[in-house]
Amino acid sequence: MGTGREHPPAAGTADAPLGGGSDVDAEGYRKALGKRQVQMIAIGGAIGVGLFLGAGGKLAAAGPSLVFSYALCGLAAFFVMRALGELVLHRPTAGSFVSYAREFIGPWAGFASGWLYWLNWAMTGIAEITAVAIYVHRWLPDLPQWVTALIALVALLAINLLSVKLFGELEFWFSVIKVLAIVVFLVTGIGLLIGGADIGGQQAGVGNLTEHQGLFPAGLGVTLISLQAVVFAYSAIEMVGIAAGETQNPRQVLPRAINGVIWRIGVFYVGSVLLLAMLLPWNAYSGAESPFVTVFSRLGVPGIGDLMNAVVLTAALSSVNSGLYSTGRILRALADNGEAPAFAGRMSSRHVPYGGILFTAVAYLLGVVLNYLVPKEAFDIATAIASFGVVATWATFIICQMRLRTAANRGELTRPSYRMPGAPYTSWATLGFLALVVVLMGFSDGAEHVAFMFLPVIVALLAVGWWWVRNRRPSARTTQPVAANTGD
Repeated sequence: MGTGREHPPAAGTADAPLGGGSDVDAEGYRKALGKRQVQMIAIGGAIGVGLFLGAGGKLAAAGPSLVFSYALCGLAAFFVMRALGELVLHRPTAGSFVSYAREFIGPWAGFASGWLYWLNWAMTGIAEITAVAIYVHRWLPDLPQWVTALIALVALLAINLLSVKLFGELEFWFSVIKVLAIVVFLVTGIGLLIGGADIGGQQAGVGNLTEHQGLFPAGLGVTLISLQAVVFAYSAIEMVGIAAGETQNPRQVLPRAINGVIWRIGVFYVGSVLLLAMLLPWNAYSGAESPFVTVFSRLGVPGIGDLMNAVVLTAALSSVNSGLYSTGRILRALADNGEAPAFAGRMSSRHVPYGGILFTAVAYLLGVVLNYLVPKEAFDIATAIASFGVVATWATFIICQMRLRTAANRGELTRPSYRMPGAPYTSWATLGFLALVVVLMGFSDGAEHVAFMFLPVIVALLAVGWWWVRNRRPSARTTQPVAANTGD
C-alpha cells in the first residue's frame, strides 16, 4: 500500500539542521512558507467559526460563565501548544503528530491519531462547505446552494494543488480579515463599555456579568458541558505544527509563532467572550446569529449583517482551506507507512501531496450532496464527532512530549531548549482535563451525547483497521518507540 520510503534518522535529532541547504526537505516538501505566512497561519488557526458564530448559542445556554470555559480551555491549549513546540523543535516534519506518535508511542498510535485527525477535518469540512453555501445564499438567494459549495470547493482545491505558497498566501489574507474583524470589535466594544453605552435599550457594563441571575444562570453543569464546544472552537491551532515541515528556518520562526497563538487565544477568545458578556445580558444572544452581529445590529449600524456575514464566510473558507492542507500531509504520512491507500501518498512535481488532498476533497464533496439529504441535526452530530479528533490530537501531543522528556532523561536524545513548562505535572493535568471533556459529553442531552454514543464504534473501527493494516503488511516497520525502551 505504501511507498516504503524511510525518512533519514538524522532528521529526528535535536542537532539536525532545520532550515539550511536545499529548499526541499528529505520528505519531498518545499520550504515555501515564510515567517509572515506561518505566523498568520498560526493566528488563523486560533480564530474560526466557533468564535464568530458558535459563541452566541453558548452564551445563551451557559451565560457569563462561558468566559470560564474559554479561559480553562485556553489554558489547556497553552500547554498543548507548548508540548507541540517541543516536539517540533525536536524534529520538524510535515507528518506532525502522526510521526511523533509513531516515534514515541508506537506504530498503532500513529495510525489511530492520524485517522482520528482526518475524521475531525472530514466532519468539520462537510459542515463548513455547507456553511459556505448558506452564507453566500444571503446575497445570491436564486443560486442553488450546492453550486456555491461546489465552486468554493473547486477553487480551494485548485489552490492547494498548485503550491503550498499559494495556500500560505490565501490563508494569510483569510487570517488578516479575521484578525481585523476581532480587533475592530475589541476596540469598539471597549469604547462602548467605558462609555456605558445604551445598546438597544440595554446599558453596557460590568454589571451584566452578575445582574441577570448571576455568573452561572444555568448552573455549573451546563458550563462544564460547554467545554466540548469550546475545545472544538480552539481546534486548528495545531496547523502551525503541521506547517513545520514546509517552513523556512523553523528553529527561529516556530517558537515565536506558537507563543503568538497562546497570547492571541487570551486576547481574541477569552477577551471577546468577556466583552460580549459585559456589553449585553447573556439572554440577549442566541445561536441563530453571530453574537458580534447581535451587538452591532442593536447599535443600528447599517450593513453590519452583510459585513459580519462576509467575515464568517471567510472563517468557513479558511477552515476548508486548512482542512485540505493539513489532511493532505497527514494522509501522506500514513500512506508512506502502508496505513492509508497508496494514492494518498502521491506527491506532485510541485512538491504537493495531491493524493491526500484529493482524498479529503472527496469527503468534502459528500458534504455538498448531504446538504440536501440530511437534516441540520446530522451536521451538528458530525461536528460533535469531529471534536473527538481534536481531543485525540491534543492528547497525542501531550503523551508524545512526556515520552520525549522521559527519553531525554535517559540520555537517549537531546531535549530542545523550547520546552513544556511545568512538565510532567502540567502534562498529566492537561490529559486529565481532556478526559473530563470526553466524559462530560456523555451527560449532554444534545448532539454531543449522540456523538458520545458513537465513541465505541470509532474505537472498534480503528482497532479493526489497525489489525487489517498490521496483518496485510507483515514486513512493515516494527521499530519500538523511543521512550518505550525500558533500559537505563
